[in-house]
Amino acid sequence: MALTKEISYDYEIRGKYNYIQERQRTAIIEDGKELSFAYKRRVLPPDTDVSSESDEVKGMASTFWTDEVKAAYEVKKAETA
Repeated sequence: MALTKEISYDYEIRGKYNYIQERQRTAIIEDGKELSFAYKRRVLPPDTDVSSESDEVKGMASTFWTDEVKAAYEVKKAETA
């Protein structure tokens, strides 16, 4: 009887400001059979410091968070402050 924990991630790019939505799935496996799982989510807006994130998140940020998107996001933040 061997218990293992498997963690996987999936991502979505959403909205006008290309928020990166990360969903972490944690599954508990016993002898190849999944016993349970849970999800945890977080949202990264375009002003997030991604220097300590995974290469996958860094790649998405550099692709989707253009200077135009970042500038528009800063304007929106200033308008709602």
